[in-house]
Amino acid sequence: MLPHILVSIPSPGPEWQSFTVGPLTIRYYALFMVLGIIVAAIWTDRRLVKRGAEPGITLDVVLWTVPLGIIGARAYHVLTHPHDYFYAGANLWHVLYIWEGGNAIFGSFIGGAVGLYLATIFTKLRFFSFADALVPGLLLAQSVGRLGNYINNELFGLPTTLPWGLEIPTTNKAYPVGLPAGTLFQPLFLYEIIWNVAGIVVLLLIERRWKPRWGVFFGLYLVWYGIGRSYLESIRIDPSEYSFWGLPTNVWAAIGAAALGVIIIVVQKVRHRGIEPSVYRRGQEWVKPGSEVELYDTAALAKSSSGS
Repeated sequence: MLPHILVSIPSPGPEWQSFTVGPLTIRYYALFMVLGIIVAAIWTDRRLVKRGAEPGITLDVVLWTVPLGIIGARAYHVLTHPHDYFYAGANLWHVLYIWEGGNAIFGSFIGGAVGLYLATIFTKLRFFSFADALVPGLLLAQSVGRLGNYINNELFGLPTTLPWGLEIPTTNKAYPVGLPAGTLFQPLFLYEIIWNVAGIVVLLLIERRWKPRWGVFFGLYLVWYGIGRSYLESIRIDPSEYSFWGLPTNVWAAIGAAALGVIIIVVQKVRHRGIEPSVYRRGQEWVKPGSEVELYDTAALAKSSSGS
């Protein structure tokens, strides 16, 4: 028999979780989050520009979506893990310590969607046009963020004897009581990275072949991510504290994401049968006459021309 290439995946110790610069303590978890946001923003902006958007407009959207997405992610996690934060003698300030880990992607979807809606009011972008452009960058950002989970010794699954099992110290608060030291666990962070990267490849191939627009591409992302995440959440060792009909809240959230994706696909295909004319809302286009950049109302321009 061939020897195993791996015998286990070691978890980084505390010395790998942060470093200091003068009086500041910088956590790698936070750096991975920031890196994910940056790569997603750059990729999304390039995709939007190819479809006629103003270069750099993604930054205007990020200023709304990222803060609200982080708030939503943290709020969702705290509400589904209340006993980790609300108990006798607890330091309630830890509710705000996002750099310690504990940010739920489904909460970030909600907060980010609210932020995107507000951003589209000011940027004149179509909500679903931006969402479609975001898809590959979002999957890449999620993959990068999962490295932060690895650094923080979180997001692991049931015990396993597989050669790529993840080592978790017994001091981890999510370590199951009664299991012996040295037990290996399913590396869910790694599984999700693989699933997300595969999603980038598959969805971009679909986009190249059929060019789904009007939010249909984003709907496909929700279906892909929801299917993968529903399985991963079902074997997670530290699921949310609430369950319904035998399934943890996060499994239901993943199923709901996939179902929402199907609804978006069906509804948008019925509502919009033609080619998406612009990433901007009707009557708004971004043009660059000479060296100047302006956003003008084409409907108003046509009206004024006909009246002269």
